[in-house]
Amino acid sequence: MNILEKIIARKKEEIEERKALYPQKLLEKSLFFESEVVSMKKYVSHPEKTGIIAEFKRRSPSKGLINGTASVEQTTIGYMQAGASALSVLTDKDFFGGSEADLGLARKFNFCPILRKDFTVDEYQIIEARSIGADCILLIAAALEPKRLKELAVFAKNLGLEVLLEVHDGEELKKSLNEHVDLVGVNNRNLKTFEVNIQTSLDLGEAIPDTFTKISESGIADPATLVQLKQAGYDGFLIGENFMKTIRPHQAAYNFMQQYRKLLAASKGQVAV
Repeated sequence: MNILEKIIARKKEEIEERKALYPQKLLEKSLFFESEVVSMKKYVSHPEKTGIIAEFKRRSPSKGLINGTASVEQTTIGYMQAGASALSVLTDKDFFGGSEADLGLARKFNFCPILRKDFTVDEYQIIEARSIGADCILLIAAALEPKRLKELAVFAKNLGLEVLLEVHDGEELKKSLNEHVDLVGVNNRNLKTFEVNIQTSLDLGEAIPDTFTKISESGIADPATLVQLKQAGYDGFLIGENFMKTIRPHQAAYNFMQQYRKLLAASKGQVAV
C-alpha cells in the first residue's frame, strides 16, 4: 500500500474506536455544535487579507518530526496576529501527531475560520469536526470515489460547514468537483509519492471555475511564489511546514507575510503599508 492507502486504512479503524468512545449524541451536545460558522471562503478571498491559511502541524509521513515543542495557543494566536486569513489544524494522530484537542484549543483562542485537516471518509468525522469548533472540512479526491465525496460534502453543508475539495490533477478535478464544494485546493504534493511541484497549481488554475475559491497547498516556501500564484488566479495559500520547521513558527509566519505584502505591492506598482 502507498502512504495514502495506509492512512485511510488506519483512519477507518480509528473512526470505529472513536464512535465507541464518543457517541454521536455526545458530540451533538458540544457548545460548538450550534455555534455560528466563520466562512473560510470569505476570509481567504478578502482583498485586504493575505489569503494565507497557516497550518499547525507537528510531523508528517514524508518529513517525520517537524516541530515537537510548538504550543497550539502561542502558534495559532501568533499566526493570526501576523496576518493569516485562516488556520488549518492537523487532527490525525498516528501519521501527523495531531489531535482533536489541538483544534479545540485553536478555536478557544481565535475567532477566525479553522480548517480541520484530516482524512475524512465518514459522516461521523464531520459531526466531530462541528463539535470541536471547525468551520471547514477537507475532502480529498484521491481518497474518495466521486459519489461518496459528494455525499460527504452535502452532509457537511447541511451541518453548516464549508467544504475544501483537494485535488492533485485535472482528472481528479473533473471527476470530483460538485456544487456543494466551496473551495478547491490543489495539492502540490503527490500523496502517493510525497514529491512536491508548484507547477501543479499553475497548470490547474485555469481549469477551476471562478465560482470556487482557489487554494494552492503544500511546498510553498518563498513569498515570491505567492505573487506568482496570485497572478494565476489563486486566492488562498496553505502553508504549514515552512513555518513549523522553525523554532518560532509565528515569527517565521510574520516575516514571510511582511515580505509577501511588499512583493505583492511592488507587482502592482504600489507601496506596502
